[in-house]
Amino acid sequence: MKVAMIAVTALMLSSGVALAADDGDPSGRPGKVLDSDQCQAVWDMTERDGDTLSKDKAVDFVVNYEMVDTDGSGDISSDEFKAGCSKGWIKPKDGTDAE
Repeated sequence: MKVAMIAVTALMLSSGVALAADDGDPSGRPGKVLDSDQCQAVWDMTERDGDTLSKDKAVDFVVNYEMVDTDGSGDISSDEFKAGCSKGWIKPKDGTDAE
């Protein structure tokens, strides 16, 4: 009887962990991945200086600036922004829908 209870408990615990991990987002992304059209639409909403986005202008769109500014330059390039979209680090501005 003890063995059966231990087996049932172990099964319940392991299935709970498996279900908790299966949230449709196995990479642990902070947000929705944007496709290229959605990403371009958000990029077009930003106030850039040429082809770069400064930190103060990125607040409404970037979930974690340091994760997107991969080269550590202090500005986000369009390539860094696109990479951020594919990783869930870019979000549409409040009140807009990137879908």
